[in-house]
Amino acid sequence: MKVKYFSDTDTAHVEFTDREVHETKEISENIYIDIDGKGNIVSMTIEHAKDSAGLWEFSYQEMSRQTA
Repeated sequence: MKVKYFSDTDTAHVEFTDREVHETKEISENIYIDIDGKGNIVSMTIEHAKDSAGLWEFSYQEMSRQTA
């Protein structure tokens, strides 16, 4: 996964895979997802990220799988 933030346009781009994009869908006025030919998400773009997604700080935490 790759996360890129473009401060000049206040846009965040989250790339989940490197598969070819088949279609882009508008989720809301500022959020778009790219999907592959099988309908799986490839990436997500958030425009006006600081306002629309509260993107003031980014952190990543990998959680281990819990067994029952």
